[in-house]
Order: sequence, then C-alpha cells, then structure tokens
Amino acid sequence: MACDEATAKSLIADNWNAVRQSVSETAERCGRSPDSVRVVGVTKYVDAEITDWLVEAGCHDLGENRPQLLESKFQTLDNSTIRWHQIGNLQRNKVRRLLPAEPLVHAIASERLLAALHNESLLQSRSIAGLIEINVSEEEAKTGLPIEQLEPLLVHWRDLAAASDSGLQIQGLMAMAGWGTDEAAAAKQFGKLRELRDRMESATGISLPELSMGMSGDYPAAIAEGATLVRIGTRLFQGVLPTG
Repeated sequence: MACDEATAKSLIADNWNAVRQSVSETAERCGRSPDSVRVVGVTKYVDAEITDWLVEAGCHDLGENRPQLLESKFQTLDNSTIRWHQIGNLQRNKVRRLLPAEPLVHAIASERLLAALHNESLLQSRSIAGLIEINVSEEEAKTGLPIEQLEPLLVHWRDLAAASDSGLQIQGLMAMAGWGTDEAAAAKQFGKLRELRDRMESATGISLPELSMGMSGDYPAAIAEGATLVRIGTRLFQGVLPTG
C-alpha cells in the first residue's frame, strides 16, 4: 500500500464519491435516472481489508475476476450490504463453491456453463442471476458467445427454467469493447449490444433488463447506450496502490 491506513480510507472515499458523481452526471445528461446505473467496484487488485474500506465508502456492488478470491472475501467480510459479482471467466468446476455467495455471474458464454450453473443452483435450492457474455467486437481473441448463438441459448435456458422456480435466472447481457478501441468505436459496440438485447426480447419474449458494459476508460459511452452496470476498478484505488 502506498500510504497509511487513514489516508488510504480517505482516498478511497474520495475516489468513490468522484466516480459515483461522474456516473450520475453522465446518466442525467443522457436523460436517465442516476439510480438506473449501478457501479460495480472491481476489487481484484486489493485484499479483503481494503475491499472493506471501499464498502465503508459506500460501494456495495463488488466484482471479482477469480471465483476463489470472491469466495474468500465472502467468507471474510460482512455480507449484509454486499452484492457480489463474478465478472471474470468461470470454470464449471468452480461453480459449486461459488454459489453460496449468490453472485451475479457476468460472463456466461457457453451452454455447458449455463447448464452447470442452473443444475448446481437447483441442487443448492438457490436462485442465481446471470448475464450472457457476447463477443460484440467479433474478435477471435475475445471471449464471449458469438452473436448468432444467443437466441438458441436463450431458448434453451427458457426451457430449463420453465421446470423450476429456482435455478439460474438470466437477467441480461454483458460485453467488453474490443482491444484498443477509442470511445467512439466502443460506443458503436455498446449500441450493438443494446440493439441485440432489444431484438432478443422481441424474438423470445424473455425480459433482459440488465446490460453490463463499460469500464473505467469507456463507461460514459456505455451509459449513453443503456448500460445498467459499469465495472470500475483502478480509479477507485488511485493513490492507494503502488504505481509502476
């Protein structure tokens, strides 16, 4: 850590308030309510203690890339006000231990992972929320479901979900802009995801209210295109973590 505890807590609080204000002002400029956009604080960079300082500052949506770290922090922190988000790739063999935290799973990109989440949720008598990750940039190196596979996967999930009140609940879509895209190019990709969501709602009758898109460098463009969840990490810990 680059400073003492009291200074670190003050910096994190200032960073959080600045990010929240920026997100709120961006939403208002786009004719949206500030409450329509949730900031997911990405805490993969910090330990449980510093994560807890972010919660004290007012951030209650926490995102982790690695399920084992999410599980560890879930077991360590007071979860009464925390909503956990599994934002990175998730292997099927990690599903069972992850589900007690009841996270929103952002990166469902295959029928096999979808089935594993649904079936394990049923075994644990839980209702787990998830988002389908889409490769909107269509880059071979990027993760995410190809666009043309989305409708069949949604229909498959609808058939699975119809048999039970618990299990996996698909609530929307997630995407990341392609590598090296500027804000204008990112905006086009985010718009593409929103349009895809709208088409899928019409085609399948499935409600998909959540759009997880936008990070520290491009969240204003994402909010303008309808993002309901933006993932912010390093900006929340400026001045606290060592640089270089």
